[in-house]
Amino acid sequence: MGRDHEGQYLNFCVDHVRQYNKSYNYFSGMNDKDIQRHLKDSLTGNRPTWTMGHNGTAGDAARAATAARTRRWNGRARDPFGLFGAEAAAARKTAARRPKLRSLEVKALETLDLERDATGEAIRGRYKNLVKQLHPDANGGDRSTEDKLREVIQAYKLLKQSGFC
Repeated sequence: MGRDHEGQYLNFCVDHVRQYNKSYNYFSGMNDKDIQRHLKDSLTGNRPTWTMGHNGTAGDAARAATAARTRRWNGRARDPFGLFGAEAAAARKTAARRPKLRSLEVKALETLDLERDATGEAIRGRYKNLVKQLHPDANGGDRSTEDKLREVIQAYKLLKQSGFC
């Protein structure tokens, strides 16, 4: 029978069902604000949602409680391989962030005159400096550094695609 009449049904033949469906309006009797709220809530299955990234002070308290439980657990647990310690977590984080170098990436770092352990910020900074130095506009229209500029741009693109910056 419609909204607010759950469990109540009308029994029609097929022709009358078609006629009823054409004239039926679920939102009849609702104002525009209520309709928009219903449509927005239906996108999430009528469940509450929160802003991504933080849950306010309640979220901070929950994170602090989780950190305290983790510290207590880590203090009691045997960890022969060092998987759960703070140093191990920091090492895993940096290792996961830094992909293994391949020969093309080593050559690209050499093109930019950087060490193998250069950070993403160092790569971006060196790239910007080299482009400013080698660009023909910075050299009064002199195109002699154009090939070196092209190599620097290709090296930076390769490092960027490989996830180094």
